Amino acid sequence: MPGDIIDAHHHLWNRERFPQPWIDPASMAAIDADFEPADLALEAKPSGVTGTVVVQTIHSEAETIDLLAVAARSELIRGVVGWVDLTTPGVADRIRRLQGGPGGGKLVGIRHLVQGEPDPAFLEYDTIRRALAAVADAGLVFDLVIRHHQLPAAIRLVESLPQVAFVLDHLGKPPLATGDLREWADHLRTLAQLPNISAKLSGLATEANWSSWRPADLAPAVSQALETFGPSRLMFGSDWPVCLLATTYQGWIDVVRGLLAGCDEREQDQIWRQTAQRVYQLAASDR
Repeated sequence: MPGDIIDAHHHLWNRERFPQPWIDPASMAAIDADFEPADLALEAKPSGVTGTVVVQTIHSEAETIDLLAVAARSELIRGVVGWVDLTTPGVADRIRRLQGGPGGGKLVGIRHLVQGEPDPAFLEYDTIRRALAAVADAGLVFDLVIRHHQLPAAIRLVESLPQVAFVLDHLGKPPLATGDLREWADHLRTLAQLPNISAKLSGLATEANWSSWRPADLAPAVSQALETFGPSRLMFGSDWPVCLLATTYQGWIDVVRGLLAGCDEREQDQIWRQTAQRVYQLAASDR
């Protein structure tokens, strides 16, 4: 494993400024707290992480503005995947305003919580596709956060917009808790044939049984990702602090290290660092 790791997927939140209504205090006590940049540094730096990408958690442009301002003051955070309303006109103008504000040079992508959209046709709307074309015109990536049953719609979307660079978060959330990955694997194989999408090795422990999962439970999904995307289109992400529901920051790094043991040094360097740097066009570390 290289000495410099890029964590391509983590979150930050202060619930007084930006409430997180999706956090259930009863079942998600491990993350029912605030997570600030100083907390991230305490976890990431001892683990060999020298750069990160912070990702939005709620549909709020104000949150994105706040994350960009935080990134502007941080040497560790090299990129922000933010949010703008893709369903209304003026997406290009709003992106320009974000890019022109504090930390705007660190805006590397846009994400919408498609996983929570009740309409299965959400990704089929012309409005959404025009908005994503504007995302690409601004030089940004679009992060796809979906559940495995939404993969067919994602395939159609990615195929229809070859000019857009997509990143699949959490490998499309395979149904690891049930163990039946056949349909997910078939869809992932089809999606990976499209050249304009990469994927993150992130968020897998929380798709398994939080209290009883083992690395072997995740191995089939990681093997499938390696086979279909290849190391040059895979990147590491911690999904911290959400990962704390099932593991620790260092624990997840250790699990991924073990699951990538069959990869050579060049392939590991791609997953741990190079893919994220290339896809998100991250600035080099100041170190």
